Amino acid sequence: MTSEPSFELVDVVAGPEAGPILKGITIDIPCRGITALAGPSGSGKSTLLRLLNRLDEPLSGSISLNGRPLTEWEPAALRRQVGMVFQKPPVFDGDVLANLQVADANVTDERARHVLDHVGLGADLLERRAGDLSGGEAQRMCVARALLTSPSVLLADEPTAALDHEARRTIEDLGIEVAAGGVPIVWVTHDTDQLRRLADHAMVLIDGEVAAFGHVDELSEHAVAAVRALVGA
Repeated sequence: MTSEPSFELVDVVAGPEAGPILKGITIDIPCRGITALAGPSGSGKSTLLRLLNRLDEPLSGSISLNGRPLTEWEPAALRRQVGMVFQKPPVFDGDVLANLQVADANVTDERARHVLDHVGLGADLLERRAGDLSGGEAQRMCVARALLTSPSVLLADEPTAALDHEARRTIEDLGIEVAAGGVPIVWVTHDTDQLRRLADHAMVLIDGEVAAFGHVDELSEHAVAAVRALVGA
């Protein structure tokens, strides 16, 4: 176990039994700053991310968080510690406050306003129908909802892929702010420009295996051309 919080994966195989997507992953993923997961479509980025809060289970191998096997966690408790933001923000019926109450049924109006302010949304949105929010507003609401559980780490599965340029940059800025505030993020992206704007370090998956891990500047000099291309070098 490393001295800093981390996910530890040992010989992790995952995906369909007939054709696993991840093929024996062994790596420590630090819970520090923003770690970008990059790779071609189908390389296993989203599969790996979903393993980290037990939305999926590996076929074999082990995954731990800070030295504690994920299998020892009750899934709902784990997901409060390891929050997740999806490409398409899940919006529930009712107003924004009702959506925040999905994470904390007892959230006070004051705390709800505070967390909305933290993600750059006005308190006046609390009573707005959540289904009427723009894509960027809905994504920020979902980040606020995830933060209500005081997670140790946040997982982000291409959270800006469906957004326009302005909303994309707003979510990126929010991610930087959240990570700087002490909630590290593991962020899946296909966007090399985004990776270079956000990532403190990056992990590159190719064909279900770890091709490289390190600081973006280091990977820009990697011996494998495909790795250099995937980090935008």
